[in-house]
Amino acid sequence: MTQIKSLLNNYGVAVEGPILLTPSLNYDERGYFLESWNQIEFNSLIGGEINFLLDGHSLSKKGVLRGMHYQIPPNQQGKLVRCITGEIYDVIVDIRQGSPTFSSWIAINISNKNFHQLWIPPGFAHGFLTLSNTAEVLYKLTDFWHPESERSIRWDDRTISINWPKVNN
Repeated sequence: MTQIKSLLNNYGVAVEGPILLTPSLNYDERGYFLESWNQIEFNSLIGGEINFLLDGHSLSKKGVLRGMHYQIPPNQQGKLVRCITGEIYDVIVDIRQGSPTFSSWIAINISNKNFHQLWIPPGFAHGFLTLSNTAEVLYKLTDFWHPESERSIRWDDRTISINWPKVNN
């Protein structure tokens, strides 16, 4: 069974929507097995019906910052993100107009050692900083990439003020 955790923003306030999932690992003398995706369990955990349409896979070197990306309606994307090698500092920003946590951000370290997966519903910008020598990140996306709908926020936007860690190359 997957464990879930609600997330707090940079002000210590719980943000409605995103969740951190940690799948159960089954260890034996051969190694381990984990179920990284189960649609019935996932939909039950989030209390909705999600259909992923696209999988993405990125490789990044240490110190590479990707993001902060999002797509606008009608092509908003939800993302389920996990890191299969290395470690990333994963950040999401609430861009939902009218949300009580609008423009606040959440950061979580995701790695191949902690097995965390981050559910990012539509309405959030997403990016990450690579902390290890390399990191491979897998994404499950609820919509296809639509260049005309893609938008971004500067990684150093002064109004959002994300606290990015320093990475020594």
